[in-house]
Amino acid sequence: MAKLSSEFKLRLDPEDEYTHAPGETSNYNESMYFNVFDPARMTGGWFRIGNRPNEGYAEVSVCIYLPGGQVGFAFARPEISGNAALDAGGLKIDVVEPFKRLKVSYSGKVLLLDRPFEMADPRQAYRDNPSVPCTVELDYEGVSPMYGGEVVRADGSSLPIDPEKSFSKAHYEQHCAASGAITVDGRRYEISGFGLRDKSWGPRYWQAIDWYRWCPMNFGRDFGMMLSVIGDGQGGVRQGGMVFRDGVYDLITECAIESEWDENGYQTALRSRVRTESGKTYDVTGRVLSLIPLRNRRTAADGTQLQTRITEGMTEYRCGDLVGYGLSEYLDQIIDGQPNGKALGY
Repeated sequence: MAKLSSEFKLRLDPEDEYTHAPGETSNYNESMYFNVFDPARMTGGWFRIGNRPNEGYAEVSVCIYLPGGQVGFAFARPEISGNAALDAGGLKIDVVEPFKRLKVSYSGKVLLLDRPFEMADPRQAYRDNPSVPCTVELDYEGVSPMYGGEVVRADGSSLPIDPEKSFSKAHYEQHCAASGAITVDGRRYEISGFGLRDKSWGPRYWQAIDWYRWCPMNFGRDFGMMLSVIGDGQGGVRQGGMVFRDGVYDLITECAIESEWDENGYQTALRSRVRTESGKTYDVTGRVLSLIPLRNRRTAADGTQLQTRITEGMTEYRCGDLVGYGLSEYLDQIIDGQPNGKALGY
């Protein structure tokens, strides 16, 4: 997150770990997201609930990366009647102690994919692959400070937001340790690893951001990063993120990402030279181990069909002699059949 001028400040309170009053904005979204990767078992996943109380449903996603390349995936839009809790579609998030301890649990089914690329056509994927029972019980511990919050004026008053162009009103992230168990189709995987979580709230359309590259990673309990490159919709980019080391966040000022692609236009590898506010530099490379392509579609008010592609890659990262794991999440708007960020060279 860029350094703010004296006219603005970041606001973040423990109460923000819980749900907020949604107001009347039709596309209000309040979501929590968690990932985890166990380097010893080569197993991990990510989990998200996004409440859309004024539209009467939640977005629920569960994605499990299994040894050998299998992926278990579930997505649903269960009905909800309010914004009292993040608990829908079998996925539940409990705040045990704000900013320190949270619980993620899931009980339901996942689509078990031997060939995760098949999710590019969800209807066919659900026809051709089995749905199997899945449970998740994970305890998350915050190991870093908090990153982000709501940008407000110096006097604490909120900034105006155009709901049609908003991705969120407020957003924060935290590197975590996680432990527990994931069971898929009767196979139990004990999990002890690291990850990153985030929380956001406010109006959201997935088409509000032109494109982005989001790369959270952990190299252990006390060293992690999050690289962020976002297209500004005018041909430029915003680079940011943070390096977590020695108990503090060192904000990133430069992290251009160079990607390698396969024949489907999915990322297979990446590299970045990272520079921070303190003047430190890091060379980071990533190799995608398993990837699932997802999408979000919406019809605009003028009848235009909008489609967003989000490719979620379990990724092995290297920084110097260290090896870590995390995610490479690439979001693109599909323009004339092509992901627009990739078409621009990103």
